[in-house]
Amino acid sequence: MGDRATATIATVIVDDEKLALDELAYLVKEFPDLEIVGTAGNGPEAVELIEKLEPDLVFLDVQMPGLDGLGVIRQLRESLDRLPHFIMATAYDQYAVEAFRVEAMDYLLKPIERDRLAQTVERARRALEERPPASETELSAPRTGPTRTKLLVRSGGRSYVVDAQDVIYATIDDGLITIVTSTLEGQSSYRTIEELQSNLDPECFWRVHRSYLVNINRIKEVIPWFKSSYQLRLEDKKQTEVPVSRVQTKRLRELFRL
Repeated sequence: MGDRATATIATVIVDDEKLALDELAYLVKEFPDLEIVGTAGNGPEAVELIEKLEPDLVFLDVQMPGLDGLGVIRQLRESLDRLPHFIMATAYDQYAVEAFRVEAMDYLLKPIERDRLAQTVERARRALEERPPASETELSAPRTGPTRTKLLVRSGGRSYVVDAQDVIYATIDDGLITIVTSTLEGQSSYRTIEELQSNLDPECFWRVHRSYLVNINRIKEVIPWFKSSYQLRLEDKKQTEVPVSRVQTKRLRELFRL
């Protein structure tokens, strides 16, 4: 989650009504320690954005197309170990009980009054100050055996044996792990990123994000992203850009002396 050294609260705003989103963004910008790092206009987009940015705080509408705000929280519970603080912002009061059931921090009714928002922001500040900082080892995996130098990758109905050092990155989506090399892209038989990571050389393979394991030697470019975060451009044919989680930003800075 947020890098304490920046003294800012990375904030995402989610609302399917642009006018309401813009109005809330305007109010939020009055608080200098809240940094809006992204916005989303529907539930699925919100899930993807929050998984990618790992913000500290999310203002979340309830009624949205595709996936409602409560569904967003439930889905993120399955994909993230460390959730942001959620503040529901809605014109409807009937969802309050369910919102607190999914452990939303607060429930704001539209139109949002600045004084009421200030109380909520102060509550969020206190909660974030009291939250223990995320450990850099959160995305590490225990060793389960000798380091493997060969991996099996299934592609086009065939099974290929590749050198581990040829792997550029691996990613997981909906429980399926994809391995990408300079010449091949296919699926792995490993069930989790943690399991794959635990069988590879920890000096070369780095879990930069919950969904990405990258070969340090295949990083082509470090791209400054938002104020306190980065993306990595890799050496595969697509020059894939992957996010670096806030937890791993310190290691990135040390690795490349940023």
